Amino acid sequence: IHVPAGKHIIVDAKVSLTAYADCVNADSDDVREVALKRHIDSVRQHIKSLSQKAYQQLEGLNSPDFVFLFMPVEPAFMLAFQHDEKLFSDAFEQRIVVVTPTTLLATLRTVASLWAIERRNRNTEKIADQARLVYEKVVVLVEHMEKLGKQLNTAQGTYDDVWRSLREGRGNLLSRADTFQKLGIRVKKELSRQLVEEANAEAELHEQLSMLESTSESPQ
Repeated sequence: IHVPAGKHIIVDAKVSLTAYADCVNADSDDVREVALKRHIDSVRQHIKSLSQKAYQQLEGLNSPDFVFLFMPVEPAFMLAFQHDEKLFSDAFEQRIVVVTPTTLLATLRTVASLWAIERRNRNTEKIADQARLVYEKVVVLVEHMEKLGKQLNTAQGTYDDVWRSLREGRGNLLSRADTFQKLGIRVKKELSRQLVEEANAEAELHEQLSMLESTSESPQ
C-alpha cells in the first residue's frame, strides 16, 4: 500500500482458511478440536513463513520493519487467537502484525501518523541545524566586522598623519615641492593648486608665528 511521502506498507492476505472451514463444519467435538488445532497451526506456520520472506527488506520499498498479515474472515482470526493467547505476541516478535477488516484501516492510520510525527521531528532537527549554522556564521561575521572597524580606525589615523605631514606646518612637503616648480623644474603633472595654496598659506602662517616668537624673545 502506497502512503504519502513515498512510504509503503506491506500486507499479506494469503492465509489458508481450509482448517477453519473444517472446524466450522465439523459434526462432532472431536473433529472440531482436531480442525481447530490444524487451523491454529496453519496460522502459526503462515506467520513463520511470512517472517522468513522478509518482504519489508526488498529493494525499493520504504516500509516499517514489519509486515501486516491480513485475515479477511474475522471469526477465523478470533477463533485462532482466543485458543492460543501467545499467537499474537509470537507473531509480533517475528515482525508480523495480524490484522482483520475491523483493525486494518485503524492500524494503517496509526502507522501513517507515526511516520508524520517522525517526519516533523526530522524537519525540526534540520531547522535547528540550519539555525545553528546561521548563528555561527553571524558570530564569525561580527568578529570580522569588529576587526575591520579596528583596521579602518588605524588606517584613518595613518591617513590623517600622512596628510598633516604633507600639507601642514612650517616647511611642509607640498610647499617645498611647489617651490621646486617655481624654480623652473619640468613636470608632467602638477599638484592641485588648491592644495598647494593651502599648504603655502600654512607654511607662511607658521613662518610668521616663528618670527613673532623670535621678536618677543629678543632682549630689549
